[in-house]
Amino acid sequence: MAVTIFVNATLVLPDRLLQCGSLTAVDGRITRANQAKFYSTPEGAINLGGAYLAPGFVDLHVHGGDGADFMDGTPEAFRTVCRCHVRHGTTSLTPTSTVARSDQYDRFLALCGELYGDVPGGSRIVGCHFYGPYFARPARGCHPDQEFLTPAPENAERFFSLAEKMPLVVTVAPEIERAEWLVRTYSARGVRFNAGHSHATFPQVESAVLWGVRHVDHLFCAMSDRARLRQTQMFPMRGGVLEATLYLDELTTEVIADGKHLAPELLRLAYKMKGPDRLALVTDSMRAVDLPDGEYWFGAEGTGERVRKLNGVGVTLDGTALASGAMGMDHCVRTMHAAGVPIPEAVRMASLTPARILGIDADVGSIEVGKRADFVVLDGALNVKSVYVSGEQVV
Repeated sequence: MAVTIFVNATLVLPDRLLQCGSLTAVDGRITRANQAKFYSTPEGAINLGGAYLAPGFVDLHVHGGDGADFMDGTPEAFRTVCRCHVRHGTTSLTPTSTVARSDQYDRFLALCGELYGDVPGGSRIVGCHFYGPYFARPARGCHPDQEFLTPAPENAERFFSLAEKMPLVVTVAPEIERAEWLVRTYSARGVRFNAGHSHATFPQVESAVLWGVRHVDHLFCAMSDRARLRQTQMFPMRGGVLEATLYLDELTTEVIADGKHLAPELLRLAYKMKGPDRLALVTDSMRAVDLPDGEYWFGAEGTGERVRKLNGVGVTLDGTALASGAMGMDHCVRTMHAAGVPIPEAVRMASLTPARILGIDADVGSIEVGKRADFVVLDGALNVKSVYVSGEQVV
């Protein structure tokens, strides 16, 4: 029986901070979490000296880190990315693909299935984010201009069989041909659908919600808004994906809170409009996490898109547009808190909220009895001091 005990912790609960907290985990599950004062540290207990004990972070949108990308198509690349992000407090993640070739899509999905569960020494793979083939090509952003597909049984059936084994999230642009067929057919079979990389109109997003779309990728990024749609129609001005996401209560969304993609006022706007239960933090990070500025492949090594890391963020080679994130989730939490969000809510948007969006909140995402003993210990400045996955220290 493996037992982990923390004392003198500031427990970060979904709605408050609990001072003088004590927590016990047995065989990888939380068995007790409450307020308890100790005048001496019990034998074997870890005295945190008042540091924050937060639930491990959950990243719904992550491409790579430490020189590897999930699209590299090897188990070692997957493990490298997971080991990188656990250093930043992420204990659960969904590998996210890029636009690629069909054989690369197949390899990515196969590896997600093979490595589903614990990755020793790294973040746990808790699902798969299939991201790329069903984009609208004009909204591809920094993704390689490779294989965009029209939804049809011959591609969807082979891709979506993974949903029988693990949570599968698929991004689709609502305006592409046969998008309705795709969402209606496979949401009934347990696939979760996001809208993203789309220039859809407000009514098209409303229709997508009726089909079964429930989440929107990286708010403000690679999506239509009033200004973009006005380029093709003088009047009346129309709302796009951005306005629909902020308006529709049925939709959750996410922000890349790296301090580079979005200014503090946009983070505050998203937080005010959607609230901490419908707004998740994501890294959208590429392989340059924890590496110096320079040129990197976004997507598969040798066949993806060349981008640059510049001052902590990915940009296109000409420096005119953003091209993925390059920071860990701990940085996103600090950025959101610096924008004015209280610590419990900033942490919630990096843990319980994404867990609920993925449908795994009964298992991870908060400090509650019965859940996995996934923790990140943070100092007063919200820097990572140590990380535990299933009760075992990995950082």
